[in-house]
Amino acid sequence: MKTMLITLAATIALLAIAAIALHREQRLERTVDIAAPPEKVWEALTDFTAYGEWNPFIRELSGTPEAGQKLTARIHPAGGKAMTFTPTVLAAEPGRELRWLGRVFVPRLLDGEHSFVIEPTATGSRLTHAEEFRGVLVPLVGSALDVGDDFDAMNAALKERVEASVSIAR
Repeated sequence: MKTMLITLAATIALLAIAAIALHREQRLERTVDIAAPPEKVWEALTDFTAYGEWNPFIRELSGTPEAGQKLTARIHPAGGKAMTFTPTVLAAEPGRELRWLGRVFVPRLLDGEHSFVIEPTATGSRLTHAEEFRGVLVPLVGSALDVGDDFDAMNAALKERVEASVSIAR
């Protein structure tokens, strides 16, 4: 019995060490310049009910863009199958930043912090669309997390939508 407990404790310790050693981070970031003021970019980003009309990546998004609120997001990566997440909004600063945290099961297993940062430029806005993945599963599923092309497609669609709405308003 004592040997079995020692073996179990050693196994748990080795698993904990392996989990710490495997814990990795992976960051994905894409930017796009949009010929519209930050407020217009924010307006389109937070009009969740319209995502199905224009967004090729996050085709459904519901909830309230306020810190602490839960969202429901359905993503359709071009290279994989659709997935639904229920992230928590970490930041929602109108015209500046929308950021949420999604998790797979428990913290630090596979966490994804998704962000949209909007900065004013001389010709409109620059949107930085990013996701920071953290957790012990990152090394195991790393290639599946490469949704850079999906970010590019979403950014291009957002740019087109926002710039069209600005030119219509003129």
